[in-house]
Amino acid sequence: MSFDHSAGSTLTGCMPRPDVPLTSSVPNSTGILLEPDLPICQGDLPLDRYEDAFRPYAEEYLALPDRTPETVLPWLDRYVAPARDHFGDSLLLLAHFYMGGEIVKLVERYGGAVSDSYVLALQAMRRPEKKVIVESAVHFMAETVSILAAEDQSVWITNPRAGCTMEMMAKDWMVNPVAALLAERYGDDLAVVAYMNTSGRLKALAGRTGGAVCTSSNAHHVVQSVRDTGRRIFFVPDEHLARNAADRIGLERVAVLPPPHLIPRDAELKDLIDLPTLDRADIIAWGGYCGVHTVFQVSQVQWWREAGWEVHVHPECPIDVVRAADGAGSTNYLWKVVAEAEPGARLAIGTEGHFVRNAAEQASRRGVEVRHLADIPGTPAAGCGCATMSRNDPPHLAGMLDLLRKGEAPDINRVLPGDVVDEASGSRTRMAESDRASLVRDAAAALQRMIDITEAAAS
Repeated sequence: MSFDHSAGSTLTGCMPRPDVPLTSSVPNSTGILLEPDLPICQGDLPLDRYEDAFRPYAEEYLALPDRTPETVLPWLDRYVAPARDHFGDSLLLLAHFYMGGEIVKLVERYGGAVSDSYVLALQAMRRPEKKVIVESAVHFMAETVSILAAEDQSVWITNPRAGCTMEMMAKDWMVNPVAALLAERYGDDLAVVAYMNTSGRLKALAGRTGGAVCTSSNAHHVVQSVRDTGRRIFFVPDEHLARNAADRIGLERVAVLPPPHLIPRDAELKDLIDLPTLDRADIIAWGGYCGVHTVFQVSQVQWWREAGWEVHVHPECPIDVVRAADGAGSTNYLWKVVAEAEPGARLAIGTEGHFVRNAAEQASRRGVEVRHLADIPGTPAAGCGCATMSRNDPPHLAGMLDLLRKGEAPDINRVLPGDVVDEASGSRTRMAESDRASLVRDAAAALQRMIDITEAAAS
């Protein structure tokens, strides 16, 4: 079985080429090709899902006759080109691999960067010349960029309601009471490891306890490094990544807390888990998970492998699925597996639907077949992908850049460390400046530990 051994190399977008005619293909840094007649895979949002400032752009977009590049790109160019001319080299567009296909392609078309959460988190810190950073991804990703950004860099998200269901299962007000109980029992022997899919408030908790942040590509390195200090780990929020990271480095004693919706207010530890089991554990895992990745089953892996296909999955999948697969790793790992496959290869990929569709589309040009792991005849469909990520769409991208150019960008789209956005209402809670400074110090320390551990592992 193969694993993701990458430490997260910087992935920058191609040179901006909005002038290339649509009759030719445009190569991008991910290998994605933008071709005429290629339909847009992301569904349109209803008009009432847009804030007032973005509604005019949505109305124009929804009135377009189709969703092919020949139609969408000229419309988008009307807003993006003036913004790029206005900001010049100080503008940076970012997108995660899980974004709908058109956003990934459009961000690269305009010189942006598309990658996994580790690489995206480092963009502001490692590209100080970029002063205006616009991210099409979920809120925790943009917040992480803002934690590591300099004072003269501003970070914006195209849709602040783009959240993460896993992060929603581990809000700081849910986790902090349990973390306090664990700290009371284990004192300084407890260190928090916060997955990237957490708010800045929980990354700060990791920093205060001497722990670290991790991503799916480096979780095993981070867990090993913290365990080497002899400390017990409280891993938040994904129980499956915790199990898989522990399994990869040979740790067997993982205690998993109940799902967060089953944890009552004012609960004591004995109400949550058997205390002797807790005391023996090397890792105590929060009971969160990703709804996209928990649909995968061992029977699906077996079906594809018996049919002669290779299977590669994301480590947010259940541990038995990861063990049964041919390989497991981050989105950068999965993309590399597809990109480097020889013609004639057949790959079943267990991760988010938009990612697999983009990978399949590109691989088919090289004679490589790619299918979604859950796409088995006669079985229920697994859904289209990360629905919250898909709240970032062309009207939000066009509107964000145009409003920034005009100096009229809504403050709700500005992302500062410690911000908490209600994904349903769109309301935001913002920290006082002094509290935010403390959060940045602690969260940045946890992120820097992750960077140091990852780079040491790669050397």
